[in-house]
Amino acid sequence: MTGQPQILATEDLLLDIRTTLDALNARVAALNERLDAIQRSQTAWADLQVDLTPVLREALQAVGETLAESDTEVTLDDLLWLLRQLWRQIPHLTHLLEQLESVQDLSTDLQPVMREGVLALSAWLQTLEEKGYFAFLREAWRIVDNVVTNFTPEDVKALADNVVLILNTVKELTQPDIMQLLQALADTYREVQEERTLDTSTLGLLRQMRDPHVRRGLALTMQMLRLISLQRPYTLMNGQETHRPTGLGQDNGGTRFEGEGTEP
Repeated sequence: MTGQPQILATEDLLLDIRTTLDALNARVAALNERLDAIQRSQTAWADLQVDLTPVLREALQAVGETLAESDTEVTLDDLLWLLRQLWRQIPHLTHLLEQLESVQDLSTDLQPVMREGVLALSAWLQTLEEKGYFAFLREAWRIVDNVVTNFTPEDVKALADNVVLILNTVKELTQPDIMQLLQALADTYREVQEERTLDTSTLGLLRQMRDPHVRRGLALTMQMLRLISLQRPYTLMNGQETHRPTGLGQDNGGTRFEGEGTEP
């Protein structure tokens, strides 16, 4: 009976020894794998060194020849100064790289918006092209080209000096009564040209003189000729002289033309 516990203790000891040996074997295998990896890495570095040695030798030779050909001599102190400057600027370079990353992230976020904007802009430009805006601008550019070609800088300066007078004249000409008068003149001229029955004989002119509207028109024409003949120069603020009618709106104010509104 005393021998059985000793046998059990021996078996437990052998089991512990076997477990320890298995653990040691596993660690040895892991070390062997690491050694193999290190050996492979060293072999790869050795191969890379062998491959890069000729390339580096040629690169250094090319750099040496380039520096030898250049007029500026680069000394070791210059290289050390450059390295010190780069070392001092490392925080700035790091900040710059962070900013570049932020810009890249912003560009990534804006790409969908920019894509939609480009599509909307393309559609808008296509609409303008279909409506004829670009064709109109091309033809309008011909107007600008003709103006630049046929007018001198002195002409443009004179136009700028008299632009207020021109705008006031255009304003007066675009009044409703003046526009109606011009439209009536254009219609009458077109009708006369189409009918070709204008009587220009002396008797025909005398018969037309019986019409009070004809007499009034002649009186207005004579009055306008009189005002044109009474042109006198006046001086603008810039020293240039121009002309304006004398008595315009004064001599005929409230005056009733002879024969106006009466039958002959």
